[in-house]
Amino acid sequence: MAGASPLKIQIEGMDCAACALKIETAMARLPGVSDINVSYAAGTLALNVDPDRTSQRTIEEKIRALGYQPAGLAQEAQPALPTKRVKEPWWQGSKARLVFMTGALFAAAFVSSFFLPEWNTWLYGAAALVSVVPFARRAIAGARAGSPFSIETLMTVAALGAVAIGEAEEAAVVIFLFAVGELLETVAAGRARAGIEALIDLVPRNALRITASGQTESVAVEALAINDIVVARPGDRIPSDGVVEDGSSEVNEAPVTGESVPILKEPGAKVYAGSINANGELRIRITHVAADNTIARIIHMVEEAQESKAPTARMIDRFSRWYTPAAMVVAALVIVVPPLAFGGDWMTWVYRGLATLLIACPCALVISTPAAIASGLAAGARQGLLIKGGAALETLGKVVTVAFDKTGTLTRGHPKVTDVIALAGLEDDVLAKAAAVERNVSHPLGIAIVEAATERALELPQVFGGGIAVPGKSVTARLKTGFASVGSPRHAAEETDIPAEVRERILALENEGKTVVVLMAKKTIEGLIALRDEPREDAATGVKRLKDRGVRVLMLSGDNQRTANAIASGLGMKARGELLPDAKLAEIGRLKEAGPVAMIGDGINDAPALASASVGVSMGGGTDVALETADAALLRDRVEGVADLVALSQATLGNIWQNIAIALGLKAVFLVTTLFGVTTLWMAILADTGATVLVTANALRLLAYRPSK
Repeated sequence: MAGASPLKIQIEGMDCAACALKIETAMARLPGVSDINVSYAAGTLALNVDPDRTSQRTIEEKIRALGYQPAGLAQEAQPALPTKRVKEPWWQGSKARLVFMTGALFAAAFVSSFFLPEWNTWLYGAAALVSVVPFARRAIAGARAGSPFSIETLMTVAALGAVAIGEAEEAAVVIFLFAVGELLETVAAGRARAGIEALIDLVPRNALRITASGQTESVAVEALAINDIVVARPGDRIPSDGVVEDGSSEVNEAPVTGESVPILKEPGAKVYAGSINANGELRIRITHVAADNTIARIIHMVEEAQESKAPTARMIDRFSRWYTPAAMVVAALVIVVPPLAFGGDWMTWVYRGLATLLIACPCALVISTPAAIASGLAAGARQGLLIKGGAALETLGKVVTVAFDKTGTLTRGHPKVTDVIALAGLEDDVLAKAAAVERNVSHPLGIAIVEAATERALELPQVFGGGIAVPGKSVTARLKTGFASVGSPRHAAEETDIPAEVRERILALENEGKTVVVLMAKKTIEGLIALRDEPREDAATGVKRLKDRGVRVLMLSGDNQRTANAIASGLGMKARGELLPDAKLAEIGRLKEAGPVAMIGDGINDAPALASASVGVSMGGGTDVALETADAALLRDRVEGVADLVALSQATLGNIWQNIAIALGLKAVFLVTTLFGVTTLWMAILADTGATVLVTANALRLLAYRPSK
């Protein structure tokens, strides 16, 4: 297999998990083929193949023999924005033509029987035998490819058996209803795929790029390069991810993140591809090319997620491998046992055995899980909840512990002034002096002090000359009133005696997890400023929603234990501080002993813990490393998104079990009615088709799911 290379093919007509399983089995029997992954939801076949042993043409011929149509190579490297498949309307497809053909044959037999009543059986028999040919060919091809007990096999045996015992009319009806059922599956599968493909329409195909001469030119979004400047006018969609360079406007990000309220964007703010500029002109510096923007990444992530099988889906696949043969054995026993053991009428019990065969079709059961998973993934993507696979989606609903990183996850990731204490003069004077000293410094604490003064619209004193910074100690600048410095309490203690009551106030603020800086002038302490990386606005609500669902919530932080406790206590949770990355990893391992664990983080240092957890979730504003390592990502960058993920997962799990109950429940009911002679052949196939439609419709309900607070 040294010469094996990846191959990905789009397939039309693959509308349920049973189809995918049949193709997967056929591919596994080809020499030189490995790592087979078939997704009916995405309509793709991915595998590794040694072209010297099996050619692409051989693979495509095998797919056609099974009744599906290869539609060309799928985009692998994705050099540009994803593109929609060119699809014909459902009524022009091969399955629609099959419905029209079988319906026409049945109608012809029905009309002819009025004029030739003595030929009634022969007319319907001929219609049934011609109609069953396409399905019989697929059944034979499936048997040759390793799937002898396919749905087509069950239907073909039942139809031919009905003709043999003189029930040709019902055989023709059964074949027609089976064709209708397959067409309904095609339409339903198309609706599910359309949920993701609709995202492609969010990105405009052209953008207004500013040239070197300052003019604007219309270019295709694929032509945009990083650092290009584009113009977004009111009403325009943002062509690609970027940063606002100039202008101010509200931007509607609902199409991308699900956030319903437009967000004010000013210079320095991030914008997403596909979001809508509302009321002002923006000049945007492009930071991601078209193939790597937010919409493209969402589509690729969801497609990859749909290609991976959830644990329940794998269980159902294993179950279906012996379910269909077992159903055929049961049908045979229904035919043989009553006449031989109890003197029953052979024709009656052959008829009931054939009905049992039709009821046993596993379509609804096999589609129950992947249909729900695909809808759940699509519903999450529409709300800014990106989940990388069915396994992650299932696990999220089963977690017993959610562990949060602190900085940038539960908190904003940058300090904010929380207290200004004036020991001499007014609070505003203290803040204005400190901001003047820190105005030209890039330290996060200094930036936060200047921001606080700007928010209060304070007039800053004039600074003469540049400030002098002593790393880890202080920043000093000359004001009109003399030299002033902003520094740590330790530096202040080196310069002057700190009164006992001031030391107590500093200690009290530090016990709240705050960093305290001291404003000094002429060796006199004029005030204290406390700063802290404050929790996000929705952090407390998000934590409460998780606890209300019975999930244990914990903070894992690299900060000192005092700071971690101060933040955690305000959010109603416990904290473990002073954890280096390896210690976080060990803590995740310990927590997993009690059950599945979700780790929520945003930084490079969180990557090992995210990978080790049962499911890792990255905040949307996090690093690329965290996004790539995590199993899910929150585009809205909100703590409540974690509760939304858990709620969506639990809704999906509930939908899966509803689908399984519908599939097996209907089969159980109709099996009983069949044994008592109530169910006819056409009712049996209608029951299977009806169960498939009900299961699919129930799964599609998830597309409209909105997590409730």
